[in-house]
Amino acid sequence: MPSALPDGEPVPDDGTLPASALTGAADRPLGFYLHVPYCATRCGYCDFNTYTATELRGTGGVLASRDNYADTLTDEIRLARKVLGDDTREVRTVFVGGGTPTLLGASDLVRMLGAIRDEFGLAADAEVTTEANPESVDPAYLAALRAGGFNRISFGMQSARQHVLKVLDRTHTPGRPEACVAEARAAGFEHVNLDLIYGTPGESDDDWRASLDAALGAGPDHVSAYALIVEEGTQLARRIRRGEVPMTDDDVHADRYLIADEVMSAAGYDWYEVSNWATSPAARCLHNELYWRGADWWGAGPGAHSHVGGVRWWNVKHPGAYAAALAAGRSPGAGRELLSEEDRRVERILLELRLRDGVPLSLLRPAGLEASRRALSEGLLDRTPYDGGRAVLTLRGRLLADAVVRDLVD
Repeated sequence: MPSALPDGEPVPDDGTLPASALTGAADRPLGFYLHVPYCATRCGYCDFNTYTATELRGTGGVLASRDNYADTLTDEIRLARKVLGDDTREVRTVFVGGGTPTLLGASDLVRMLGAIRDEFGLAADAEVTTEANPESVDPAYLAALRAGGFNRISFGMQSARQHVLKVLDRTHTPGRPEACVAEARAAGFEHVNLDLIYGTPGESDDDWRASLDAALGAGPDHVSAYALIVEEGTQLARRIRRGEVPMTDDDVHADRYLIADEVMSAAGYDWYEVSNWATSPAARCLHNELYWRGADWWGAGPGAHSHVGGVRWWNVKHPGAYAAALAAGRSPGAGRELLSEEDRRVERILLELRLRDGVPLSLLRPAGLEASRRALSEGLLDRTPYDGGRAVLTLRGRLLADAVVRDLVD
C-alpha cells in the first residue's frame, strides 16, 4: 500500500465515490484493512500512525479510547456499506494492523470482524489476519480469536537477540515469539507469520542467522524479512545522528538478504514477494497480494488508506478527529485522488515486479523495454520468463529491485 500520497481533492462528507469506481467491481476481489492505532510503547524505529495514550480526545468532546474503539471503527464499516451501495461482493480478506491490535480485547477484534460479516458477508475461504505483539496475547486470547473467525496471525519478532531488540526498543523477550507460534497452532491457527528486521545497528551476521534459525525453528508457514529503514523524526534516527549507535549500509543489507534467502530456501520457504517467503502457495498472505496487484480494499481507521476501482483515499490521522467525524455522520476521509491509466500502469510495474511472477513486458514503454533488455544482460531479470513475455527478478535483481523498477517505468 502506498505510504506517501499527494494532498488530493476533498472527500465528500458522505464518502460517495465516482460511478467509475464500481465499474467492473464484480471481477475484482474486495478486502478490508482495519487499523488499530494504539501501542503500549513506541518503538524507536517506528513512524507509523500510532499513539501510546489509552484515551485521546477529539473535537466536541468526542473520545477515541481503546474502550470504545471497536464501536467507532464499526461505524466506518457501516459507512463503507452505504458508499459501496449495490456492490454484492463478499469480503475476501480482512487484515487487522496497527499499532498493536491485540491491546484491544479479543472480543473487540471479533466484534469488528462481525461487523464486516454482517454488512458484507465473508467469502467461505476468506483469509482473516491480525497482527499481534508477542507479549499481548496468551493461549486464552488466541483461542478466542480463532473461535471468532480469525484464521491467520502475524507476530512481530524482529530479532532473537536481546541487544538488537533493545536498539529497536522492542519490549518482548527473546523466545516469546517462538512460543506464540506454538500457542497459535494449539488454538487452531493454520497460518502463522513471523516478522523479522535485518540491518539494525549493532547486529552481526551471526545475530541475523540466529534470528532466522529461531524463527524457522518455531515452524511458522510464512516469514517476512525487511531491511531496517531509519525514518526521519524517529528516536532511532536521533540516536544515530548523535552518534550513539552506528548505521549499517546498503552492502550490509544486501549480505543479510542473501543470508535470509539462502537459509529460508534451504528450509523449504519460497520467496513470492521480495520480502516475503512461504512454505506453500496456500501460506501466502492473500491480503497483501490485494495491495500488490491493485485490487480493491477499504481501509478503516485513523490514517488508513483505501483503493476502489482507481480511486484512492486516506483518512484523517488523529484518532480524535477520526472519531469526531464519524460521530457527526461524516466520512473521516482527508483526501482522495483518481488514478489515471498511466498512474495505474506505473503502479502495476512498481508493485508487481516485486512478485515471483513479475510483470508482463507489454506494460513497458519503449524506454522501459530497452531498460529491461539491459537488466536482462546484467543478470537482473530471469531469461526464461523474459522469453515468455514477462519481467521477473533474479536473486541479484531482488537486491537491486528499486533501481530496476525506476528504469522500467520510463
